[in-house]
Amino acid sequence: MDTGKRVAKSEKKKKPGSKTASRKALIDRPLPEDRFLNRELSWLAFNQRVLAQAADGSLPILERAKFLAITSSNLDEFMMVRVGGLKILHQRNPTQRDPAGLVAVEQLQAVAKKGHEIVSRQYQLLRQEVQPKLESAGIAQIDLTQASEAEHGSATARFWRDVFPVLSPQAVSSDSFPLLQGLGLHLFIRLKRDPDTRLGKASDGPESGEAEGSAETSEYALIPMGRSLQRVLPISGDKRHGYVLLESLAAHFVDEFFPGREVLECVPFRLTRNADIEFREDAASDLLGGMEEILENRRYARPVRLEYGASASEEAVEFLQKVHHLHPEDLYAIDGPIDLSFLFTLHGEEGFDHLRDEVWPAKPHPRIDPEESMFTTIAAGDVLMVHPYDRFDSVVRLIEEAAADPDVLAIKQVLYRTSKNSPVVAALERAAERGKYVTAIVELKARFDEARNIEWAKEMERAGVQVIYGIHGLKTHAKVCIIVRREPQGIVRYMHFGTGNYNEATAKLYSDISLLTCDEVLGHDATNFFNAITGASQPRALEELAAAPTTMRRRFLDLIEEETQRSLQGGRGQITAKLNALVDPEVIDTLYRASRAGVKIRLNVRGQCCLRPGVKNLSDSIEVISIIDRFLEHARIFCFHQDGDEKLLIGSADWMTRNLDRRVELLVPVADRKCCDRLKEVLETYFQDNTNCWKMMPDGEYRQPDRGDEPPLRSQRVLYDRVVNTWKKAESSRRATFRPISAGS
Repeated sequence: MDTGKRVAKSEKKKKPGSKTASRKALIDRPLPEDRFLNRELSWLAFNQRVLAQAADGSLPILERAKFLAITSSNLDEFMMVRVGGLKILHQRNPTQRDPAGLVAVEQLQAVAKKGHEIVSRQYQLLRQEVQPKLESAGIAQIDLTQASEAEHGSATARFWRDVFPVLSPQAVSSDSFPLLQGLGLHLFIRLKRDPDTRLGKASDGPESGEAEGSAETSEYALIPMGRSLQRVLPISGDKRHGYVLLESLAAHFVDEFFPGREVLECVPFRLTRNADIEFREDAASDLLGGMEEILENRRYARPVRLEYGASASEEAVEFLQKVHHLHPEDLYAIDGPIDLSFLFTLHGEEGFDHLRDEVWPAKPHPRIDPEESMFTTIAAGDVLMVHPYDRFDSVVRLIEEAAADPDVLAIKQVLYRTSKNSPVVAALERAAERGKYVTAIVELKARFDEARNIEWAKEMERAGVQVIYGIHGLKTHAKVCIIVRREPQGIVRYMHFGTGNYNEATAKLYSDISLLTCDEVLGHDATNFFNAITGASQPRALEELAAAPTTMRRRFLDLIEEETQRSLQGGRGQITAKLNALVDPEVIDTLYRASRAGVKIRLNVRGQCCLRPGVKNLSDSIEVISIIDRFLEHARIFCFHQDGDEKLLIGSADWMTRNLDRRVELLVPVADRKCCDRLKEVLETYFQDNTNCWKMMPDGEYRQPDRGDEPPLRSQRVLYDRVVNTWKKAESSRRATFRPISAGS
């Protein structure tokens, strides 16, 4: 018996060693060629998860309508940027393969197939579920061919009063077709040929657009809907909130634009143009002027998609396809209103609160006392906020206090995207006008925010702000504000580091992290980082911060490799990360290596993920989830176990090549124990979600786990309730405390 026990003990001792040996053997094996998923298809899979919210019958109907609008605007941007970029790649380098092994034309074909599936599902949901439920609730789109007398009278009055005086038709032909602005709605009108007027007559021959075998040639015209008229037009009548879309109203009365002519067809359509236009900074003497030129060029770049009413004739479709040089897969027949973004307007209609989500008002952070200076609060210890549950107002308040504080000497800030009437920008202008040294890095190359940023840059310069237009060849995407303050003990730097933009509007919709600190080392690092950008100099070595494109990639790879080595040596390796996208091949391969070594890896990736989780002998220990809920998950949080001495970091960068190599980004360690505990609590909550969580399969598909008998747990609701409960306790404590008012307070 004793001998047997000794043998058993001996075998138990050998197991860890043999396991380590097998891991070391596995880690040296070549990685399979099919280990990456295609980035574009992964993005479309994300949009399908968003679309699933529109199909969720448990959500209020206006929220479902909003998610239809979101998927529509998401798809617009995807077509402009990703499809536009693929078409350029196909022209320039048709044999170049992506990490998944696909050339551009193969990606375009796969994207078109999936894109058509998404559009078909969007309009199926709109017709069969969303519109009928909205109509039952009193929000109805009026069909003017079946309208009541009162509704038709209201529509007629609106047309003659508001629409007819503004819109103008334009005769067109295949050899004289105007350049149309991207994403603008138009009506395409086919008229019976009039030999006397020859209005917009198509040229004879193969380019005429004439349908083969037709007895006579049609004549064509356009009516642009423009941008000055609102698209959703209220119509009084039988419905509580009846409305008609501008293009439907104009189409119903289209004969009025062509007196004496016979209108054969009236088709709504919309072009999407390529927005992936390259700006050659090396050839531009003026960045500001160059970006203004890019904005102008984008309006008339090559079309990449044509959406048109599904009832359009073959002749109309063929004509529009030919004049815009589009391939068949670029054509989208739409059985419903083109461009579902009008549903955002319906979502915002007053008087229908019962059809929307319950409001979750953000709460003040319990550490932030409204009667105490922000500088006093931060000096007492780091403050970590989780937005939109904790108010973003505190960040704005810090900058506004800095603008007014006579002891503040300087404010340095990066602005990537801001709101329309930004209080942050206004505060920086006031600070400069009061003689403070204010420097703002305004990223002019922030896609689709270029025009707004150009205006802010000019306005701040007029106020005396030193404005830097980003970095040559890179986008400045870091989120940092440094406030330099003179205090009795000397100069103190107060900082805000974030994962989101300085935009108080999107801060109510995006889930992000803010860290407020006056840590001396971080302050020194942040100043060196900022000066390197503004001074176009080689950045000095940073002690705690890591910056892209210089040190961040190496920092991440080293942190992953450290967990790998701990696991190979018999320790516990663990990585938990939350980010928006995982695309970079080197990072993915390093994670595969870590998984082969036995590191437990949990990834919460909102959007694109090109890594395959759960593949035997490759990624057995990797789990990937995605949370899609009422707030857009935008925070980047990283936790490395380090044998129990956990290292937590927040940052502005995703694990994408563009973030790590072609953008200026920041990675910030969080040292304060309470702040770290809260970050870990946030990370863990997402992995407990069984309501709005999607789990990624090895083939790239996503499934919602069956929770069985488990009670429902919705991570965003849990995070909000925790903030509310903590705030209530803090408020109760404040009310129970006597606070004398001293002289001069």
